[in-house]
Amino acid sequence: MYIIPAIDIIEGKCVRLTQGDFNQKKQYFENPVEVAKMFEDAGIQRLHLVDLDGARSKKLVNAAVLQDISKATKLTIDFGGGIQADEDIERAFNNGAAQVTGGSIAVKNKEKFASWLAKYGGEKIILGADAKNGFIAVSGWQETTEISVNSLIESYLDKNIQYVICTDVAKDGLLQGPSFNLYKAIKKNFPDIKLIASGGVTTKDDLVKLEAMGLFGAIVGKAFYEGNLSLKDLKDFNQ
Repeated sequence: MYIIPAIDIIEGKCVRLTQGDFNQKKQYFENPVEVAKMFEDAGIQRLHLVDLDGARSKKLVNAAVLQDISKATKLTIDFGGGIQADEDIERAFNNGAAQVTGGSIAVKNKEKFASWLAKYGGEKIILGADAKNGFIAVSGWQETTEISVNSLIESYLDKNIQYVICTDVAKDGLLQGPSFNLYKAIKKNFPDIKLIASGGVTTKDDLVKLEAMGLFGAIVGKAFYEGNLSLKDLKDFNQ
């Protein structure tokens, strides 16, 4: 299983939100590039880079940060946050993203998201399935739909979806452990999907349990920035 650190960007700086709330923002580092290089030096191979300004404005904002990190490291960068237009996804790839995650757009404009899967392929497009009580939450988690996580994933199986990042909104940023039952159910229903857990990872034991469930990756954010997980913990973990 890959350990995938998250770097969330607001105004070019590395921050974390609690449950997606911009009013609960905490800045950790001035320079995201230095953070990315620190992860790479610890043997990390993948990075989850989120443009929170972009998520709020529904367009790509922090392309420069993406480009700087991609030039300074060899990390495989999965980039997301507000990408809704063809020109934005193209810019993201041109600025160094290896993969792009689509969340709200995969729900609100299925035709567009399917066209990206057709154009770029399942290796490069990740389905962001943000869940609240088993149902998909969109628009920065402010809106809960009546679409279940399973039905959203199922709707893209014939469109060559291969990667899914599933965040339990209720767990994100609270350091209370991941939603193991949610991931277990997704793995049971879609054994071939490369599932990435996001939200709630707090301890090394959480990572061990997620790996035992056969997940492709686990995103680590606040637990690292708050000191619950060290770089050594991430480095020691078998990837």
